[in-house]
Amino acid sequence: MKREGAPRLIDVAEAAGVSLASASRAMTGGSGISPEVAAHVRGIATQLGYEPNMHARGLAGGLVPTIGLVVHEIGDPYFSDIASGVIRSAALENRSVQIAQADRTPDSELAQVKSLLRQRVGSIIIAGSGYADPGREQGMTEALLNFTLAGGRAAVIGRHHLPVDAVLPDNHRAGVSVGRHLAELGHRRIGVVAGPLDLNTVADRIAGLREGTNDTDVELTVVSREFTREGGIEGARELLDRDVTAIVGLNDAMAIGILSELRQHGISVPDEMSVVGFDDIAVAADVAPALTTARIPMFEMGQHAVSLILRPASDEARTITTAHELIVRRSSGPPRG
Repeated sequence: MKREGAPRLIDVAEAAGVSLASASRAMTGGSGISPEVAAHVRGIATQLGYEPNMHARGLAGGLVPTIGLVVHEIGDPYFSDIASGVIRSAALENRSVQIAQADRTPDSELAQVKSLLRQRVGSIIIAGSGYADPGREQGMTEALLNFTLAGGRAAVIGRHHLPVDAVLPDNHRAGVSVGRHLAELGHRRIGVVAGPLDLNTVADRIAGLREGTNDTDVELTVVSREFTREGGIEGARELLDRDVTAIVGLNDAMAIGILSELRQHGISVPDEMSVVGFDDIAVAADVAPALTTARIPMFEMGQHAVSLILRPASDEARTITTAHELIVRRSSGPPRG
């Protein structure tokens, strides 16, 4: 079905048979594209009636040194730790940070980025999982390409598909460590309370859990809920009917909710059920029992993102991959019997 409205850069790219990044370079005179391909793309743009975003093209002369930071949920300790890292590094460079919350939806996230662009921020950092389907991020891809080609700087945290510098936590290897830990303890029926299954973070951590247990006859039972403490409570409630001996929350907030639900049912952790999380938020060491978790360096990821946007622009997107550490505490142990 033909799309209504003015043609977008993505429409030009598809009609010309090139990537969105190549189409953007062709329209702005960027490097890394041959004159023949650039002429072809511009010809297609003329045929379609595409008009470049002149507002974005004119940003370079009037950007301010403020860093715009977009997070899914600032009240989530994962994102507040990232924000702390961004703010600390920005302060060392005498830059202020403006934080916007995107409520975990692509449309809200894009709206927040566009709002920051209207305020002429010089740099944008987007934190939070991307989507397994790159098509859900086409609007963001186009907005960031226009921004960076006009002189702005952008970086993302935890995103695979956006064409800018990225800081990527090693969620897959973290999942492997958690899965292997539980398998080595003797668990063979493991429940997983996951966030939305269309998120890269969720897919990567589940894939890691499967890899970490694939040398044994472990059965993983996955239920999907919101990435919150309440989601952990709901998921644990469902898994209690599945005869599992361990439950993994795909973030610590979920794992804390799981602990709460088990306590309500009088189930002893780890004697009757092991619980493991991801991230190692500050409270993970203080809950009872202290939570075994895969530590993700959120504060440092925020710092890395600032270091990327302070570097000169590059024709190729750069990636920093951070390590993880399995922190074994009191909430995991061998299964009973």
